[in-house]
Amino acid sequence: QVQLVESGGGLVQAGGSLRLSCAASGRTFSSYGMGWFRQAPGKERECVSAISWRGYSTAYADSVKGRFTISRDNAKNTLYLQMSSLKPEDTAVYYCAATQTRAPSTNIDEYDGWGQGTQVTVSS
Repeated sequence: QVQLVESGGGLVQAGGSLRLSCAASGRTFSSYGMGWFRQAPGKERECVSAISWRGYSTAYADSVKGRFTISRDNAKNTLYLQMSSLKPEDTAVYYCAATQTRAPSTNIDEYDGWGQGTQVTVSS
């Protein structure tokens, strides 16, 4: 199973930007579809974005379309989430996750490898 470690979270003002990274180790990163999820206090974990194993296909939640960009660098075993025009409602713990489904999947049940999460706080 692949091990995942997120970084890049922090406190930012509304309208600002952050880039999250997810470093992978263990089994071959490039063979996994990957996703970014977030969980706000009192809410269920939701998929923000997903990317196919080679990075050719992506998917986004409607709430982040046009503001967030997912990407991956298989040579560096790293997944990224570029977040722009951040809003207070984007405040959450962000997790990266791996799935054996190679197409971009927003189905949380298809993910079986998770990082520990990184906090993103957007102030108004």
